[in-house]
Amino acid sequence: MPRMRNVCLQMTRRVAALPRRAKSSQPGSRLTALRDELNKSGAGIDEFIGGAPPAEVKTPGIRKPLRKKKIQRKPEWLKAEFVKGESLQNYQRLKDTVKGLGLATVCEEARCPNIGECWGGKEGTATATIMLMGDTCTRACRFCAVKTSNAPPPLDPKEPEKVADAIHRWGLDYVVLTSVDRDDLEDGGAHHMAECIRRLKDTADPPLVECLTPDFSGNIDHVEVVAKSGLDVFAHNMETVEALQSKVRDRRANYHQSLSVLRHVKECVPEMVTKTSLMLGCGETESEIRSCLEDLRKNHVDVVTFGQYLRPSKKHMKVASYVTPEDFQKWQDEAEAMGFLYVASGPLVRSSYKAGEFFLTNVLKERQERKKKLGGDNA
Repeated sequence: MPRMRNVCLQMTRRVAALPRRAKSSQPGSRLTALRDELNKSGAGIDEFIGGAPPAEVKTPGIRKPLRKKKIQRKPEWLKAEFVKGESLQNYQRLKDTVKGLGLATVCEEARCPNIGECWGGKEGTATATIMLMGDTCTRACRFCAVKTSNAPPPLDPKEPEKVADAIHRWGLDYVVLTSVDRDDLEDGGAHHMAECIRRLKDTADPPLVECLTPDFSGNIDHVEVVAKSGLDVFAHNMETVEALQSKVRDRRANYHQSLSVLRHVKECVPEMVTKTSLMLGCGETESEIRSCLEDLRKNHVDVVTFGQYLRPSKKHMKVASYVTPEDFQKWQDEAEAMGFLYVASGPLVRSSYKAGEFFLTNVLKERQERKKKLGGDNA
């Protein structure tokens, strides 16, 4: 059958190529010519019915139907509530302040799932993590949604003043600052960050300040500039276990460099509360998590938080697994048993998490009261 079709097609082309003659008086002359050409080819009725196709004729392959890609849906426990009512008004108020002052927040830039809960809190409890030194990072971690560039815009010299203005407008007791990495700057932005903290503290009733810092390329002098600026909680994220560092983080960041940052803070300011965060669901094993927690305690880290890694876009690292709330609770119990001052663990927990801030506020205020009491007794 395929051969016969092929022969017919060839004959049709040959006939079409024949020079056209004047119209014949005999009807069917072109049909006669076609019949003659077919007879010359030697193809008979037997070949038309059942002949095997010649070796040189390729039969088209049968394509398998395309399979739909299996979409990995998020489990129910990862669905955040919509902002509504009074919370929506508070959310909009905070958003307008941030936009009006030209500030960046990690809540927006990193697409945090808790933005509604944190920004929608009542006056005095709403929380936004201000991102210092712009919205463009010099590193490209595979989990992070913040935009990147080797040459980000220059620092805004008025940023310390703008940040202090925004925080004082909100009337917060507890403030969280973070920043992008600025490897393009000689000091990694340490002095700029320290100035923002000093401005916040330069009031009659200063807020408690937590600062989530970069690693300053491991330069302990720059780490010390921020640690001695007057902040209350020094945070630096390990992000993941040692074995996955190169898969998850930028090549300029590493496990032992981050540990050295946290260790040095305790060495230069012993009373400082140090804090870090781990993402789960990146492919880590239980033994790797446990080993990381042991390293953190050896370096006197006070606070650890666990949260689920969520893929910001298809360009970012895939989620290896969704960790259940029960497993998060297990890690909280285990970390608390190891002696951490505070542990926050849950699918939607992030390094700057409101519940943790409430706890640390009480801890820090108790310490301040203790210091005042000791100062009065000594006097």
